[in-house]
Amino acid sequence: MAPMNSDVPLKWPGDKVRQSFLDYFSELGHKIVPSSSLVPGDDPTLLFTNAGMVQFKDVFLGMGSRPYTRVVNSQKCLRVAGKHNDLDDVGRDDSHHTFFEMLGNWSFGDYYKAEVIPWAWHLLTEVWELEKERLWVTVFEDEMGEIPRDDEAAEIWSKIPGFNPDRILFFGRDENFWEMAETGPCGPDSEIHYDRGEEYCDKKDIEGHVCQVNGDCERFLELWNLVFIQYNRTSPTNLIPLPEKHVDTGMGFERVVSILQNVDSNYKTDLFTPMLDQLQTLTGHSDHERATFITPYRVIADHSRAASFLIADGVVPGNTGRNYVCRMVIRRASRFGGKLGFNGPFLSEIAETVIENYGKVYPELERNRAAILSTITDEEKRFHHTLDIGLSRLEQQLENLRSSGEKILPGEDAFDLYATYGLPLEISRDIAREDGLEIGEEGFKKALETHRFASGAGKQHEIITEEDIGLYRQLLKDLVDTGELGSEGVIYNPYDERTVKGRILAIVQDGKIVQEAKPGDHVNVVIPETNFYVEAGGQVSDKGLITAMDKSAWEIRIDNLYHPVDGMIAHSGIVESGKPKVGDECLARLLHSRRWDIMRNHTATHLLHAGLQSVLGSHARQAGSLVAPDRLRFDFTHPEPMKKEEIKAVEKFVNDAILADYDLNVRFKSQEEALAEGAMALFGEAYGETVRTISIGDADRISYELCGGTHVPRTSVIGPFLIVNESSVAAGIRRVEAVTGRFAMDLIRRQRETLAYLSNRLVTTEDALEERLDHIILERDQLLKELSDFRRQVAVAAYQSLEVQQIGDVSVIRGMIPDSTMETLRGLADRFRNQYPSGILVLASVQEDRPLLIAAITKDLIDRGLDATDLVKVAAAEVGGGGGGRPTLAQAGGNDVSRLPEALKRVDEWVVAHLS
Repeated sequence: MAPMNSDVPLKWPGDKVRQSFLDYFSELGHKIVPSSSLVPGDDPTLLFTNAGMVQFKDVFLGMGSRPYTRVVNSQKCLRVAGKHNDLDDVGRDDSHHTFFEMLGNWSFGDYYKAEVIPWAWHLLTEVWELEKERLWVTVFEDEMGEIPRDDEAAEIWSKIPGFNPDRILFFGRDENFWEMAETGPCGPDSEIHYDRGEEYCDKKDIEGHVCQVNGDCERFLELWNLVFIQYNRTSPTNLIPLPEKHVDTGMGFERVVSILQNVDSNYKTDLFTPMLDQLQTLTGHSDHERATFITPYRVIADHSRAASFLIADGVVPGNTGRNYVCRMVIRRASRFGGKLGFNGPFLSEIAETVIENYGKVYPELERNRAAILSTITDEEKRFHHTLDIGLSRLEQQLENLRSSGEKILPGEDAFDLYATYGLPLEISRDIAREDGLEIGEEGFKKALETHRFASGAGKQHEIITEEDIGLYRQLLKDLVDTGELGSEGVIYNPYDERTVKGRILAIVQDGKIVQEAKPGDHVNVVIPETNFYVEAGGQVSDKGLITAMDKSAWEIRIDNLYHPVDGMIAHSGIVESGKPKVGDECLARLLHSRRWDIMRNHTATHLLHAGLQSVLGSHARQAGSLVAPDRLRFDFTHPEPMKKEEIKAVEKFVNDAILADYDLNVRFKSQEEALAEGAMALFGEAYGETVRTISIGDADRISYELCGGTHVPRTSVIGPFLIVNESSVAAGIRRVEAVTGRFAMDLIRRQRETLAYLSNRLVTTEDALEERLDHIILERDQLLKELSDFRRQVAVAAYQSLEVQQIGDVSVIRGMIPDSTMETLRGLADRFRNQYPSGILVLASVQEDRPLLIAAITKDLIDRGLDATDLVKVAAAEVGGGGGGRPTLAQAGGNDVSRLPEALKRVDEWVVAHLS
């Protein structure tokens, strides 16, 4: 076993293991593809990429295709939410992580079981030289007897030289049958398990325990899962064989590295020891102290790695969804840092080590180094600002829970701690469990969901349903089979604006294929070729018309477009006139002026992105956008509001680039080449092997991005660029809204008209308008001050004219003070208490047609049981209001001014009653 901080050279360092896996399958004809982002592109069903197959999900669903049939990669994954949530175990055992890598190889209708099983055995035993007698495999046998047993896989395993057939075990649906969802592609799988030895059993002392594969001890480790996708599930009881069979394998990278490095914990591999060693350097701990605090060490290393990769992929700390997870892992790591003695930010130094050790394999870490380190530090600072108060409040709640004999803190209370003090549920849960208590997680989730909808972050309505996808998938197959479409489906060329000729291939109405439509019908129309842009990357869909060749025959107004499956585009709109039929010859025409407005705004967003990075720093990265004809909206990562000077500088940067009349260079190249050249890829977008790049500027290009949207040919076409608003979207995310072209000209015109109107009204020139306004405002302020002083004098005079009444041995002053604010009335109450050592004052006034009341009682009368809050409430009841305050001074309002005299009369009655 390699010791802690060992300097013994490793035969299989982690980077070598990863590369050897990729090289092995590359030599077998597999295409090595880069890991996709942790944020799944175009997949709203997933919060994060949680398995290697996610980027190929569209292929398995029959909605997409790839230019290759064999592929291999190492995929970045995150499991902290939903069905796959390993957070509770992170740091408390040797194998669970939030972020991890999944090694995988895939076949899309190419090879199958007969090839992949021997390859897996050869890699494990010949390349990595694992002991053959330690390997076991499981294959599928349906415990319900409905699905055929996978005898094919078992037979292949049994014939592999050197493999003991006795090591083949059969398991049922939970262990050895893979399904993507309740319906869709599925199939049996074969799992490879590694016997780590009897010494790894953690259940030795339990009577009757038997070490076994898929048992409940740590001896047998699941190493690699070979999934054979051969069925399509159409219902809970119906499986249909797929025409093409696929292979999808997944191997836990950290697990196999721990075996190859012969250590008993993933955290003892070179994937983690650099972070743990750096942490030990920061704490100054001995090896014994490090072992004593091993859980905080593990959590900090794991969470720092996860946060670094999240931020590199464009996720920043926030309150909901992915942003909440990013915030949570940083704050949870920071809280565990407190257990090691850290009282301030320190995680960026661990993140530095993550970047150093993973940056060569995942260059996005190096590219975004500054953003990663600053974002983590800023989030730590925010957390520490309220940490002590939040923890104190939580401890008080837990103490109340213990006192009451309860064991579960209501989730709503835990959410209040998060909303008020920034304590994520996971931290509150950690602390509660340390005391043997729990958090009501469902209550927390409901409160969070309520907050999410209240803040406008509710779920979006899905327009394309699963039924629609099935319909369009079948329609595409039928059109390809009949030759009406080529094998690639509808020809999509949104970069050509010419009118497209074709004929109607299909009309879909209310989820059904129809042959004809009539005026007023809402229809989705399929034609063989289109240049209409389908909404993507923040750019909205085009609009236009599809008409008969004889335009008088019929016309469909196209308002939107959909891309339900790969190769299929549906033009959605209303039949304006006539009766379009399947087979009719037609023309498809864009609204050209709208398309050019959109293109101006889209190119402007690229310039804006470059301008923000130039003025604010490289951390200012796109976090969302809207490119519409009348405006653009650009969200970006930045920790604070932009200063006026910064907004002006960004606006100037963009307009200077527009005036420079740069060409836009559009080129197609491999994704790997573009990223190596420094092209910017946006998180959450799905990119293929070949990408479209947009560069602005020549030798000194100012912008270089991957983008499939439409753009102007030269920057001068954009026209004026004006920022109209800068605001906050969430913590760490700002939003800039701007206009260009015709809409900027319209804004300039309206602003000039406003300037001309104001200049005319104020009898001055536009150049002198600011000075004139400043003078008028100064005059106004002086007049308001004089008016306030005059009213105060009138109020004092009115107060001094009031008679003092004696009720028993108490002096009482009550009456109306005209046109006075509550502030003025409070000033008169202070004057009263200075004048009278003993007495009661009640004053009334009217402001904006609403009654005001104030009551003051000296302290000696408080000692006799009189209370100003009670008095003012009695008086206020007469005017339909209420009030409150302190026993010595209280105030009230109401609704009925006419009843103020009656309210003042009640004062005498109240005093008499209370003195008696």
